[in-house]
Amino acid sequence: MQLRLKYAPVPENAARFAGDIVVSAAQVSGVHLDYTPDSLTSVDAILDGFRAEGLTAGQVAETLFGFGCYVGEVLTRHAGGRWRVTAADELTVVGWPMVVEFAGQGWCNPISKVFKRLENGPEDNLRYFYAVFAPGGAR
Repeated sequence: MQLRLKYAPVPENAARFAGDIVVSAAQVSGVHLDYTPDSLTSVDAILDGFRAEGLTAGQVAETLFGFGCYVGEVLTRHAGGRWRVTAADELTVVGWPMVVEFAGQGWCNPISKVFKRLENGPEDNLRYFYAVFAPGGAR
């Protein structure tokens, strides 16, 4: 999938993508995203709205990418993750140029998770996704 992004898709810009989504969510949906784990429930609701409208990932790909960066920022701010470039040998599996890594405890792909959330619905719940990677589970 070819995206037309406002910034280069590199770890240094993840917070910028997330910040743009915070502004858009407030303007379009009236939703206040505050980078807390609980705010991921609001992101789930927005994505449910996209599903209800029949939107596809291809139609809102740039927005989904931004929401993926938002989810990643929640993980970096509250679960000890940090953005990193996807390794060359991971890229074919991951599909995105950056992932969130946890010191000595693996990594996750919040961008892909948001795309899956739109495609699959509640079974790919973002609040639960956070809980899986947060130290000690849901916080």
